[in-house]
Amino acid sequence: MDRHLKDFYQASPEGSSRGCFHKVIALDDGDQYKWEDLSALVPSLPRGWYELVHLNLEDRISFVKEFWLSKFSSSSSFTDHFFSHLDDICIFLVQKKYDDPFECHMVYSLKDNGGYFRGLPPAIDQDIQNMRNAFVEFILPEDFYRFLTIHDGFSKATDTGIIKSTLLEKAYQTFQEMLSKEDSICTNSGDTVNPKTLIPFYESFGMPFFQCFWAEWYPDTEMGNVYFSGTTKTISSVKCADPTNENMAFPTFISWLNFYLETIE
Repeated sequence: MDRHLKDFYQASPEGSSRGCFHKVIALDDGDQYKWEDLSALVPSLPRGWYELVHLNLEDRISFVKEFWLSKFSSSSSFTDHFFSHLDDICIFLVQKKYDDPFECHMVYSLKDNGGYFRGLPPAIDQDIQNMRNAFVEFILPEDFYRFLTIHDGFSKATDTGIIKSTLLEKAYQTFQEMLSKEDSICTNSGDTVNPKTLIPFYESFGMPFFQCFWAEWYPDTEMGNVYFSGTTKTISSVKCADPTNENMAFPTFISWLNFYLETIE
């Protein structure tokens, strides 16, 4: 298990600024916790996650990998690569403050202290439908919706990461308010961009950097996504020979996710 995990998932002593949570429960030994008790404490905990901690490590990783493949069967290469670099998958139940409800995190630990990723429980059907309704004027990528049925919220280590389905509409409104204060938004090659066509789905922690679906770019059969810098007020140019490698413009959500899942050095 990555050594940074223990530092992140530790409860703060009373009156201390250490740790990120008021309380942490590590489900590394599923036999000591009863489902009835945990589901009452954390209603968002999926039953499948509880069952997962009863498996041995090899089966745990294999089971989750197969679940990913069931969503992205045509993209097995990036899934194979990511899961081959894991040394553990574990479940944590966390309470940020004393009066807060508990959250559950599935944590993917990379080999050789290579970092970790944190995923929240899958989106429920109603949350996804509400998001479709909120963005009815856009056709968001289906592979994005499919990923939300794996994790509705996902991040690398302490990053902010992929925005939850229930928060995406508000994130879009906040993003548009930020852009409305600017004279104009352009690509980094100077072409003017309609800010309303940018829908942020990823946010960098503590920095004004976003990855956005762009309703004016359909490089394949679905909406592509581009990098937005709040520092330069520009998005990726897609007019170059290799938009992905040159400007972080990705033709599909899955191609961006593959980039995001690269091993942390």
